[in-house]
Amino acid sequence: MSLYLNAAAYISDAHNTSPRKQVRCMDTPDAFFPYTEYRPNQRQMLEFAATVARDGGIGMIDAPTGSGKSSVVASLLSERRGRKIVIAVRTVSQLSTFVRELALIKKKRPELKTVYLVGKKSICPLGGEGDVYRRCEGVKTFSSTLMRERAERGALIPIKDPFIVQQIRRMDREHPLICPYFIASRQFVPGESVGIKMVPSAAVRSKADRVLADPIRPQELGGFAGDICPYELVMHAAKNADVIILNYHHLFDREIRDQLYANLNVEEQDVMLLIDEAHNCGDVIQSVESAGLAQKDLEQATRELSGMKRLHKGAEAVQHVLPRLTEFMAGLANSTEPEDWFDPGIFDRAIVRGSLWKDMGDIVDELMGLAETIRDRNQKAGEFRETAIERLTTFMYRLTQSSHNPAYLTIYKRTDEGIVLEVRNIDPSAPLSEICSTHACCIMISGTLSPVDSFRRLYFNDAKVATLTLPNSFPKENRLICCATDITTAYSLRQNKENTDKIVHYITAFAALKKNRAIYFPSYQILESYAALASSHISRRKVYIEPRDAAGAGAALNEFLALPSQGESGIMFAVCGGKWSEGLDYRGEMLSGAMVVGLPLAPFTRVRKMIIEYFRHKYGEEGEFLCYTLPAINRALQALGRVLRTPEDRGVLILAERRFLEKRVRSALPAWIQEEMIECDYQKFREVIGRWK
Repeated sequence: MSLYLNAAAYISDAHNTSPRKQVRCMDTPDAFFPYTEYRPNQRQMLEFAATVARDGGIGMIDAPTGSGKSSVVASLLSERRGRKIVIAVRTVSQLSTFVRELALIKKKRPELKTVYLVGKKSICPLGGEGDVYRRCEGVKTFSSTLMRERAERGALIPIKDPFIVQQIRRMDREHPLICPYFIASRQFVPGESVGIKMVPSAAVRSKADRVLADPIRPQELGGFAGDICPYELVMHAAKNADVIILNYHHLFDREIRDQLYANLNVEEQDVMLLIDEAHNCGDVIQSVESAGLAQKDLEQATRELSGMKRLHKGAEAVQHVLPRLTEFMAGLANSTEPEDWFDPGIFDRAIVRGSLWKDMGDIVDELMGLAETIRDRNQKAGEFRETAIERLTTFMYRLTQSSHNPAYLTIYKRTDEGIVLEVRNIDPSAPLSEICSTHACCIMISGTLSPVDSFRRLYFNDAKVATLTLPNSFPKENRLICCATDITTAYSLRQNKENTDKIVHYITAFAALKKNRAIYFPSYQILESYAALASSHISRRKVYIEPRDAAGAGAALNEFLALPSQGESGIMFAVCGGKWSEGLDYRGEMLSGAMVVGLPLAPFTRVRKMIIEYFRHKYGEEGEFLCYTLPAINRALQALGRVLRTPEDRGVLILAERRFLEKRVRSALPAWIQEEMIECDYQKFREVIGRWK
């Protein structure tokens, strides 16, 4: 069944068969909507989200910038019925958006309790080396043991115990075994029947109440926490919060999610999900589900095994396996491909043959025991780095688990540091479907989830999912959209001089427009090539080129964005899907135009061909579009989306690639782009942009 809410907004609930509950809430989204009026189509969006939240299931919303997507949280609040709402975001800027939104709702509904969880890496005040999560786990274990021993002698407030204070003063700050911030976050009280139990300290409880009453901005959390652990503070607050904002990895990493929900004492079916920037879900889950092993890991593993024979009886047998792994990787080094597939069956035989084990599963079991032994030994010494043996164990385990699952490929890559083996997830639909379907409901929102039905299939196969697409509500007169008919970066014409020269002409004509402009390319190689060709034709404008290395990229971007406030302007050369194209809000005069040169398809390697074959087998003819063309279109839309961030912004959006006019590609663009896009050869392009004021 399809339902037109109006001529512009479209809802499809054909894929949602969850029975509608008879009990309805007294509240509506209006009760939590913090503004005096709705934006165009915004109310329909909130009603759609409220219906999905009420019925349960999954809803996907494709709504352009300016639609007011963050207000969807009002819909979940109206249908909450005592359940927690979890908002998953990818970046700090997106977190800040929801912090602001919830602060406005709180003015209307003061009883609302909200908190955000950020990764320990960004807020942990304890010094030392190694993995911050492992360090935290280790020092909390040692600290808890010490505190309990002292509490049983009467020191119920650990941070005030002279003996513990003395241990804190004497501890090695580079290799800590105890955490003064965690110690200050705990105290002991009499047990319900006998003995004593450890509970949050008075300082944690007091500050957690203050956080819930008046949320603290992320950058101020450390100073507010003072001598107590910031993470313990927000975790305690989260137990009593109605809404929790967290980053993707808290949700998508199963181990982190299970631990988080256990700490919060909630079950997945009692949590309502809101996932922001949902077009990124696939990439993040694929990263979480993949595992790699480098040649340097084997060298380090060999060193780690020295002296382990007495501590772990299987260490010597494992030591005999490592040369076989090294030999296997050395054989792959002869390939000239940047990355390629390796046969897991051949890998299995090469490692198991002649060893003391009958199959790979036995080797993995031995590795797990060995990794645990090494980890325990290192933690006792205050060493919290992830070991190479652990990386090897994770890789081997993933390999055995994925050997019969076509959603994973075994890959090797050539890098500057040698060969890297990888078990790569190529299809995120199974883990994503599990996450979204096991929660009370899941609303996914994005400004570039277009076409939404394609993302639905990619993420959820043929599961029942409701979808909504909204039009662009910004004034048409504030934007100019063009698509070139006579240039391409397709490989077949990449060396064609006439085509190359014409692309340079497009770039220089676009760069001649006043104000800050950005030009995006499919890869760093193509960027650097055209930056070299076009820069000499760009006069009286400073040119910024996105570096491959992250070092200095942030400072250069900030300098570029600050030019308009100084009465100047520049040209930015960047990469689609790179550091300067996604998750950034270039409001006002910061960016007044964007050009995407080429269709940013991933390199067509043998691995890419295997991925396409997998999706063709799964989806038929649509498979190649879903796994190869759709991500490229999304990268282009993300780049263009940096320009028009408010209704007052004016900007030029250029697709400098004729493949965007091909029927299948064009039909995947948002409807407003298809309708407004002017097809131009170079001469017409000059005339059109010449008339733009």
